[in-house]
Amino acid sequence: MGDSRFGSFGLATPPTRKAIPADEAIALLKRGEGKAGSLLGYGNGRSYGDSCQNDAGMVVDMRPLNRIRSFNAETGVLEADAGTLLCDIIAYVAPYGFFPAVVPGTQFVTLGGAIANDVHGKNHHRRGTFGSHVEALTLLRSDGRTYRCSQTDNVGLFGATIGGMGLTGLILSASIKLMRVPSLDIMESATRFRDLGEFFDLAEAADQVNEYAVAWIDQLAGGHGRGRGLLFTGNHAEHGSHAAANAGSRLSVPVQPPFNVLNRPFLTIFNAAYRWRKGKSLVPRQTGYQGFFFPLDGVRDWNRLYGPRGLFQHQSVVPQANARRIVPALLEAARRAGQGSFLTVLKRFGDVRSPALLSFPRPGYTLTLDFPNRGERTLRLLAQLDRITVEAGGAVNPYKDARMGPETFAASFLQWQRLEALRDPAFLSSFWARTAMRLEIGQGVAEAAE
Repeated sequence: MGDSRFGSFGLATPPTRKAIPADEAIALLKRGEGKAGSLLGYGNGRSYGDSCQNDAGMVVDMRPLNRIRSFNAETGVLEADAGTLLCDIIAYVAPYGFFPAVVPGTQFVTLGGAIANDVHGKNHHRRGTFGSHVEALTLLRSDGRTYRCSQTDNVGLFGATIGGMGLTGLILSASIKLMRVPSLDIMESATRFRDLGEFFDLAEAADQVNEYAVAWIDQLAGGHGRGRGLLFTGNHAEHGSHAAANAGSRLSVPVQPPFNVLNRPFLTIFNAAYRWRKGKSLVPRQTGYQGFFFPLDGVRDWNRLYGPRGLFQHQSVVPQANARRIVPALLEAARRAGQGSFLTVLKRFGDVRSPALLSFPRPGYTLTLDFPNRGERTLRLLAQLDRITVEAGGAVNPYKDARMGPETFAASFLQWQRLEALRDPAFLSSFWARTAMRLEIGQGVAEAAE
């Protein structure tokens, strides 16, 4: 049995069995003693899948390396250790009028994890991914050398490390460019839409005038309500707080129930209540940043509500030209399968390019679905969603995945072999072993047969 401290947040895969402290791993690597496939940096375990796990070896606990090294309040450039949590960065820079240019849906990710997954947020149409704001990083590889990587130094390693799932070596520290904001508070607006056609009509216009935009879909609604939801937009309030709120959770799920609490009857009631509560006031309101960006952080261990089998998250992106056809098809496939998604999120990705060699966001629309793990029934649905996505020229997010096949990964990331070429041989993840490595083996067998 693995150590639960080194699992994935989705709980659908077993925790990694072995872990090593960061200082021991650093000493081992500097001596050039890293064995093939033996290591993988581990941040705070917020990945839903197995990209943060290494069944074949051990993970490196980076959380003790959490020092903020420097911050320039004129330029907004901060340097910190890779294990520094995003919530601590926010707390440090907020009094100076700064905020990370891109934040994911949780503030409990490490700096190294945000880089390795090239995370995105509600403002991709404006700011791109987290990697777009990385100035430089330091990387320790199994040859014992430490590399400074940036847009001008070790450029290939820089691009491969951003979004590289921790496979190019151990990220030790990084410098990031922060965004100046008038306050941490958000002026939030909610707009109801009756169906997906109306959403698509609203979305692009909303992106033109708002820093942040994201939609919630009532995934279970059928009939005339099919595709209904709420479009949330936001901008930093001109007058508001510059003090970071306490990052501690107000509520918690102290024990894991023996079954999935988030079943279909519950979701039907929840969706109706959520739509009524969030949509009852259609005038802008000023709200705190935590509720806008990190609503689920307010409930500690909320993932336990899915029961002992955990959850699978499926996030897809499809080109804008195909979105009006494919997004409804994805939602309909889930509805026909009788699978309810607790939170169904739809966003528009812009065309801001990431420096990453592999990066999930690309121009188009991204749909996120969370499903309780019901075994083969759920896996069949997820495979169907994969097929619909890649046949439309889209991609499935590997950073949140716990089960996609090698072919889906290859179709989603055409340049995966370039990352494999730059992968440090001492570093491997469970995800990479079950996708890219199988592709390599298959390719080798095919070449040998010719």
